[in-house]
This record gives sequence, structure tokens and C-alpha cells, in this order.
Amino acid sequence: MEMNDIIIVSVDDHIIEPPTMWDQHLTAAQKEFAPKLLRDKNGKDYWLFEDRQVGNVGLNAVVGRMREEYGCEPISFDQMRKGAWDIHARIEDMNANGILAGLNFPSVVAFDGILFHQFQNKQNALTLLKAYNDWHIDEWCGSYPGRNIPNAIVPYWDINATVEEIRRVVKKGCHAISFSDNPSLRGQPSIHDEHWEPLWKVCAENNVVINIHIGSGASAPHASAASPIDAWIVTMPISIVNSAADWLFLKALQRYPNLKVSLSEGGIGWIPYFLERADFTFEHHHAWTYSDFGGRKPSDIFREHFMTCFIEDKFGLKNLDAIGEDNVSYECDYPHSDSVWPESASGLWESVKDLPERVINKITHENALKLFNFDAFGMMGGRDKCTAGALRKLGEHVDTAPKSYGGPAPLQPGEARRPVTSGDILRMFEEVAKAAA
Repeated sequence: MEMNDIIIVSVDDHIIEPPTMWDQHLTAAQKEFAPKLLRDKNGKDYWLFEDRQVGNVGLNAVVGRMREEYGCEPISFDQMRKGAWDIHARIEDMNANGILAGLNFPSVVAFDGILFHQFQNKQNALTLLKAYNDWHIDEWCGSYPGRNIPNAIVPYWDINATVEEIRRVVKKGCHAISFSDNPSLRGQPSIHDEHWEPLWKVCAENNVVINIHIGSGASAPHASAASPIDAWIVTMPISIVNSAADWLFLKALQRYPNLKVSLSEGGIGWIPYFLERADFTFEHHHAWTYSDFGGRKPSDIFREHFMTCFIEDKFGLKNLDAIGEDNVSYECDYPHSDSVWPESASGLWESVKDLPERVINKITHENALKLFNFDAFGMMGGRDKCTAGALRKLGEHVDTAPKSYGGPAPLQPGEARRPVTSGDILRMFEEVAKAAA
């Protein structure tokens, strides 16, 4: 096996929602309350929802930029690589990168669609959420069958509407939803509350995977305003660990053997110790905590129900036996700053080339295609058309050279160059929030 032979499926990418998102999926009357894309006097693009401005349209969509220009920008569509928001350009960039298929999370409406939860008019919110899913499934994923895995958002402010929407999108071929990693931080009941039983049931019955993305409830904390932003970036992926522990103790996982949870953008190197600690905690403490795994260990439950993913994680790959070779997939994270586009194929190959071919196939694509019930080979007309080599050949004409797109710096005007801090980034978000108020 060589690099060009691998097949790559990413379980974590992102969409910057395009201006045309609502055009084909709302009636004339519904378009009256549809979000509108506007530009302010400073050249910033923003969506207007219920007379409220939603902040940065291109949060961290910095793929293709010079690294000196990374950050939480861009603020407008013309500061982004077109593949961030245009499906045709995205496919070109996927080809250039050797990526067969990707599962994409929202941006402006947030990873779990929480923006719709904040609408005062919940009927309008539900209409827009359904239109969003139709756009995502029919246009973004449907334009190029086999290339993008559908991933719906749900109106989890209403459990009955959530169940109904899941059944609706399943009929459209979607077997994944994006959900909050901790809904109690979104003003909803804990995942341990019986309120969510209909959700577990409908997902299990329809083989729908629950994706919980970092930052969709709990977030990595900033140590202090003076802390280098690098410290926060280091901890951001593994911030999923607290939610992972919470979900591991979810009783529904024992009631529904085929209920699956995907930990999105969390890495894998921390998992061996996490599972060791979970098993130790259960063995050492269950006599007084009364936790019960039905005669099994927490690590057994994890390997039956959880998928994890990595961009570059040499330590995790060296310890696959402690994680589970069926529990690991690849993520590209396009168009965010952790993505190594357009070098994903070569970077992944360097990470996995010493593993057995059977294992390489599992973690590069087989685990993901099986989990999401996605027949990419069938839709693409054969496995030979899906390899990194075949796709990269299709993308040879794509210009992948880093470019300068401009954009604001996180430091204060006129300030001498210095290490960027958490305070700089937090101040940027505060300014966005004030503008939106």
C-alpha cells in the first residue's frame, strides 16, 4: 500500500453558510422572516436574524491563508477561500487534498444549531431549521453524491419536534445529527433526564449517530486574560473529555445497544488514560456511587458506542490497542486553522503507514462509512475512483498556494507586535457581541 492508495473520509469539517442558503427552501411568505446577509460600513458581512446581528460569518475559516494571518477572522466572504462556502469549490479543494467525503458542521447557526433556539418566534425558528436541513442535505450534500455525509441539526428546545425532524431527515437519507455536548448548559435538561428518552429511542431505531462537537455546550476555559492564546488552543480539543465522561455514564447506552455517539474534533491521544481512569473509578468507587454497567466496565461501553477522530495524533495511533481500532476515524477540519489542507493525504499517510493495512483502511474510511451508513463507493461508481491518488489527479489544476487575504489583527491599533493572549481574542468576541446587541 502507498499513499495514493489510501481512501480518506473526514468526520469533522465545517461549512460557512453561503448567501444563497435560503433561496430554494422557503416560500415567498417565509422569506419575509428569513435571515438576511448584510455588509456594514467597515466591510464586515453579517446575518440579520429577528433584527439581531449574528457575529463573524467566517469564524476561523482561514484555510489557504498565510499562517501569519490565522486567527478568528475572516469577517467577509471575500476574505475566505471559496471552498469554505461554495460547494463546487469545496469539491475542488477536497480533490486537491485527496479527501473522498466529509461530514460538515454548521458555523453561523453554531455547531448544534443553538441560534434557532434563541429565536423569540419558535415557529419561525422551526421553519428555518427545517429549511437549513433541506439546504444542507439536498444542495450541499446532494450536489455531489458520495462526497459529503448529511448531518442535520434538531430543534431540541422541543423534544417532539426533534423526534419528528429526525424521522423526516432519515427519509432523506440522513443518519447523523449534531447535538449539544451538554444541553444543560443550553438551558435544557441534563442528558440523564428522562426528558431525552424519545431522542435516544428514535436515534437507535433509525441508526442515527449523535455528533457532539467541542464547544457545543462546554468549552475549553481561558486560564486568564493574560494567558497566551496558544494555551487555550492546546486544550481546546481535549476539552471534550468532561462531556465524554458524562455521556459514558448515560444509561441509555445500555438500553440501546446500537446508539452511537461521535466525539467531534477531540483527538484521541487522551483516550487510553481516560478509559483506564474510568475503569479504575468504577471498580474503586461503585460500591458507594451505585454506578452500574450491567456486569461490564466503562471501557466496554465506550468501545461499543463511541467514535473518536484525529487530525495528527501520533501518540494515539501508537496506542490503538488501548482505544479500539473500530473507534477511530480521521478528521480534516477544513476550513479551520487546525486543518493541514492541502497536505492531509501525505500527513495522514506518514501517521498510519506503519500500521497493518487492515487497520489503515478502518481508521481512514471504513469506520466512518459504516458508522454513518454512507455508501460512498456505490455513489462514486467504484472504489478505484475514491482513492487519494485518483482524487488528487482530478484536483491537479487547483491552486493551493497560501495567499494573503488581509483582515483585522487581534492586537490594538498601533500596538507593537507581541504574543497574542486570551484577552485579545475575548475582547474581539466582546466587540462582536456589542455590535450584535
